[in-house]
Amino acid sequence: MKIGFIGAGSMGSLLAASFLRSGALKPADVTIATRTPAKAEALAVRFPGLTVAPSNADVARMADILLLCVKPLDFRAVLDEIGPLLSPRQILVSITSPVRIDSLESFVPSKVAKIIPSVVNEACCGASLFMFGSRLEAEDRERLRSLFSAISQPLEIPEEEIRVASDLSSCGPAFMAQLLEQFVDAAVESTGIDRELATKLACEMLLGTARLMLEQGCDPAELQRRVSVPGGITAVALEELRRSTQGAFLRVLKVTHEKFAEDLIRVEASLQGTGAQPAAANHRSPGSRTPESG
Repeated sequence: MKIGFIGAGSMGSLLAASFLRSGALKPADVTIATRTPAKAEALAVRFPGLTVAPSNADVARMADILLLCVKPLDFRAVLDEIGPLLSPRQILVSITSPVRIDSLESFVPSKVAKIIPSVVNEACCGASLFMFGSRLEAEDRERLRSLFSAISQPLEIPEEEIRVASDLSSCGPAFMAQLLEQFVDAAVESTGIDRELATKLACEMLLGTARLMLEQGCDPAELQRRVSVPGGITAVALEELRRSTQGAFLRVLKVTHEKFAEDLIRVEASLQGTGAQPAAANHRSPGSRTPESG
């Protein structure tokens, strides 16, 4: 099975390297085209046998599964370039959320899927969000699940739930990292504990918390009850934390959903050529920096 990547930015490079490290792919199976050749060439040095293609067209011709890892407003230019080269047997995968599946299917004859990864897939954990186009058959879906299951937990979601699902799985690591950073900063500032030690303790705590909930079926409310006792230190601190953060994530989700709605309009306009235009594409220097998952 030949896998092609168009774009080797942060997420494109992460996915390629993760598939290769996990053994899901061999270097000889992977071809990458990107606007910044140095990024793909760095991967080729790490994984001898990986091919750096001179153009998007070269990747499109050879790939059984083609992952588009480019910015949403670059999609139109890339699709115009590779669309005529794709065939109905191939699978085109978008890893960016604002580009709708039906829009992709209107541009290409190939099968289409949308899969939203997470930065934690680099550690071969976390979820990947799956949405399937109308042309995919059961065996195509299984091929994609099998590939991504080497680095994540594939979860199929309705496309209309992509924003909130991405908030949890793809934006979530950044949200939790900021809270963890604040926790560590407070510990260091208030007690003078060594920052490296505090960070290690906090990270091990976060890992253990996730494993306890996932592997032993302990939900968040139950875990809070298990750690705290009425009138105890944890219970008093939890009440302060609730007061301090009341409604914070409702406000966070409001912001992400408003921004996503704006992005949908801009991306659809760029695809239809009726508003915001995609960045000019150099057909000899393909690809682009990969967008954030969210």
